[in-house]
Amino acid sequence: MKAIILAAGQGTRIRTAHGECPKCLIRLDHSGWTILDQQIEGLLSADVRDIGIVVGYEKDQIIRHVTRNYRTQLDHFRFIENPAFAATNNIYSLWMARTWLKGSSIVILNADVVFDGRILQPAVSSLAPITMIVDPAWRDETMKVVIEGDRVVRMSKQIGPQDFSATYIGITIVDAWTNGKLFSRIEELIHRGEDRVFFNVAVQQLADEGLPVGYAETEGLPWAEIDDPGDLAFARLNVFPMLSRIPAAA
Repeated sequence: MKAIILAAGQGTRIRTAHGECPKCLIRLDHSGWTILDQQIEGLLSADVRDIGIVVGYEKDQIIRHVTRNYRTQLDHFRFIENPAFAATNNIYSLWMARTWLKGSSIVILNADVVFDGRILQPAVSSLAPITMIVDPAWRDETMKVVIEGDRVVRMSKQIGPQDFSATYIGITIVDAWTNGKLFSRIEELIHRGEDRVFFNVAVQQLADEGLPVGYAETEGLPWAEIDDPGDLAFARLNVFPMLSRIPAAA
């Protein structure tokens, strides 16, 4: 299994709170522990040891951070550039990683989600072709899902409180068999010029065609998606203090 962290975006809505740093380098505490570090530690603790990071905006900051903090583990990492980061969305960042990811099961993470690392394990153990990690509670701004039985049947930011089943936290697992199907659908979208959408558009198309999209719940463990200063304030109050560093699996 490989992980791909989609960290190319500019994060324009949070610049007033965080300046010219990529969102993944927002610090969780005074030690300098960042969202990116927390994601990496969570992945390693779930025994996901091949970690790709798609970079774009301020890419050198991210590369320097990883090189400095994981200098004895650099063989675990692959940096992949999205040169069109300013004009595309995460579907294009994921597309740029297609060669490296080919044939593997994948954990796909938006780089602005901070979460308790224990959330990952049930999801990476899922037998569904695609598994979305969700929280049954409503969160403003984030993507919502509609669940029927054991499947996610709809995913969109336009789903309202009266229709939603859960909130998507920004982490998706794709098994190796489904990898090719997902990237074929992404290729079709990009060739049609739809490179400014979320990659979840491709997932929705597969679900519409009958591919089972499962889900794993957060089970009350803390998480936050950080898009703007309000999200950051929420995370600093309700999420960051609840997180602790966890040892990687041996």
